[in-house]
Amino acid sequence: MASSSLTSSRSLSSSWTQKQNKQFEKALALYDKDTPDRWENIARAVDGKTADEVKRHYEILVQDLRIIESGQFPIPNYRATGSNGRAIDNEQRLLKNLKLQ
Repeated sequence: MASSSLTSSRSLSSSWTQKQNKQFEKALALYDKDTPDRWENIARAVDGKTADEVKRHYEILVQDLRIIESGQFPIPNYRATGSNGRAIDNEQRLLKNLKLQ
């Protein structure tokens, strides 16, 4: 059941390109839950997405995170990428912001 939940939420966000996802991640790390007009700011940072679309994308991400943290879905074994650990730092900021919600 958990994997079908992840699959269905992934299909909703499949219209997002890799570039848009990266823009979203960077903006989400920059604009935390206390930022005024958070979703509008994030939407401005993501090519072709509205505030409603980025908020829904975030909600799907939070839902997926809850499923993973509950142990209902295995965490993939990713290798660290990027120079000077920058990719890992962005991921850690993103996870921190997700947990603050």
